[in-house]
Amino acid sequence: MKPVRYNLLFRPLWAMPLLLVLLAGCAKVPEPRLFPHAPNDITVRVDALLPAGLIALGEQHDAAEHQQIHRQVIEHLAVRGQLAALALEMAETGNSTASLKSNSTQLQVQTALGWNDKSWPWSAYGPAVMAAVKAGVPVLGANLSAAQMQGAMADSNLDQQLPGQALKAQQQLIRIGHCGLLPENRIAPMTRIQIARDISMARTMEQAALPGKTVILLAGSGHVNRELGVAQHLPPGTAFKAVLLRAGPASAADAAFDAVWPTPDLPEQDYCAGLQEQLRAK
Repeated sequence: MKPVRYNLLFRPLWAMPLLLVLLAGCAKVPEPRLFPHAPNDITVRVDALLPAGLIALGEQHDAAEHQQIHRQVIEHLAVRGQLAALALEMAETGNSTASLKSNSTQLQVQTALGWNDKSWPWSAYGPAVMAAVKAGVPVLGANLSAAQMQGAMADSNLDQQLPGQALKAQQQLIRIGHCGLLPENRIAPMTRIQIARDISMARTMEQAALPGKTVILLAGSGHVNRELGVAQHLPPGTAFKAVLLRAGPASAADAAFDAVWPTPDLPEQDYCAGLQEQLRAK
């Protein structure tokens, strides 16, 4: 059986409160800055995050308003000349628009990034990407390729890249995110993929950093979580901000982020039913 597409794990946010229980023994983080629902002033909200060399926006992948926020943040920083680069979970590492001109077409940009529209609808993410390209800012793939993911599954060294409690929490989220359908012997390999992806995103951001400017990462909220994700693989003292774009009411999971940007709740979906169908198909 081929592995299920991994980014499904963090589409549902119902698994996140458990994370805080599992991380009870970990170092506490400051209370997150909570942006009010109104006014929705991009300038005020972005400026509240600065200065920061690296900012990660953790979205819920099926929340259209989160992708609209992506575009607004990118445009705001680009217009002010503060955007160093845009890094994406939605494209593989090694793919980049750095060699493209600012007037490149959407097709040229998609080709440069090796864009997979089936997995990541261009209609959702394209506006933010094109805003960066038009500003002459490089857009960088930050995710692993399928081959790299396959290699990560067998790399037991990745088990040492998170503190013990965080590793256990990550493994439990894998179980829950796959609705308890994964065989137990698949939990460790799938967790390694998640860790390897976080390492790749961290390195991409770090390598793109420029003095006085900000690199933005667009990724699922699980990758942006400070206790488990990208932040764990950055050098100590890195000026990094983790922002949760949260659809719906507050939860204990908010504490794992530097700031919370609330958006309206979404209709409930049975993610597990869809995952069961995928597994049956495979």
